[in-house]
Amino acid sequence: MHLQPLVFITGASSGIGQALALRYHQAGWRVALVARRAEVMQAWVQAQGLGPEHCRIFAADVSDAASIINAAEQCIAEWGLPQVVIANAGISQGMDTGERQDLAVLQRVMATNNLGLAATFHPFIRPMQAHATNAAATPMTLVGIASVAGIRGLPGHAAYCASKAAVISYCESLRGELRGARGQQGIRVITIAPGYVATPLTSPNKYPMPFLMRPEAFADQAYKAIQSGTSYSVIPWQMGFIAKFLRLLPNSWFDRLLQGQPRKHRDPS
Repeated sequence: MHLQPLVFITGASSGIGQALALRYHQAGWRVALVARRAEVMQAWVQAQGLGPEHCRIFAADVSDAASIINAAEQCIAEWGLPQVVIANAGISQGMDTGERQDLAVLQRVMATNNLGLAATFHPFIRPMQAHATNAAATPMTLVGIASVAGIRGLPGHAAYCASKAAVISYCESLRGELRGARGQQGIRVITIAPGYVATPLTSPNKYPMPFLMRPEAFADQAYKAIQSGTSYSVIPWQMGFIAKFLRLLPNSWFDRLLQGQPRKHRDPS
């Protein structure tokens, strides 16, 4: 029996991850959902009417390498090797480096957004490389969800901006490492940098969010970018234009532009 292709998505209990899961299901894929909140994912699966032949849940905390590696290995053992792995899980918290407790904020954000990304990819790389030795094999793809916030630093947003800049550079490095040799397919590494998407991650923001997208609209564009094999995409394209413009601004102009703008909120606890 021919199995439907399989996608493995972290951070699948809400927001972008959940929207991506639904988009892939609608395209005829089997979906492996991964997040800490298994009960939330289970309620969503039941509400969508997805059976075990279409969707399975793996509870894991991506900031704990052993936890996400175990979930990935369980997925491979029970359901096979995914054709696409999307490292989407991420957190965003404001920080003030002058406050000592906020160093722990930086540590948490990096553990989830960076170590979690690498730990998500790790268990799939060797099996995917073995699969890719056949030049006619189905392309295998690793997708890192970055952010336009990784392109320039924003006030109060040091932890998140730094972590997403690291995602962009990490995926670029990995793409070079996993490029196939002659006669080999290689593993595609794709970076998706969302602009503002209306999710629980962005809902506390107190500042303007231009070109705010619905998660479903983002997921549709991301799905098409991943299927096309585009190595780097900013979604929506308007945010990509703005990000390039800001990147080209001299520091003095950029600093003046952001002077007095609202900061990313921080948790005073």
